[in-house]
Amino acid sequence: MCFAEKNFPIILTASDISDILKISKPTAYEIMKQPNFPLIQIGRSKRVRRDEFFLWLSNTENCIGTFVMDDTQEFQE
Repeated sequence: MCFAEKNFPIILTASDISDILKISKPTAYEIMKQPNFPLIQIGRSKRVRRDEFFLWLSNTENCIGTFVMDDTQEFQE
């Protein structure tokens, strides 16, 4: 784990993800809906373990800018 990664809490929120990726909070929630995202859902709250998030990010860094929001549109970040 990189030193900068340790500066984030063990459990990340959509707000943390938006800060890390420099995207809007609604876009962070859209990313969290992706089937391969390591989501922890507790009731309506969505979280992700820091280590799993950075592992996911390193495995998807070449395609993070494009993901399908629904069946009819594609999002470009």
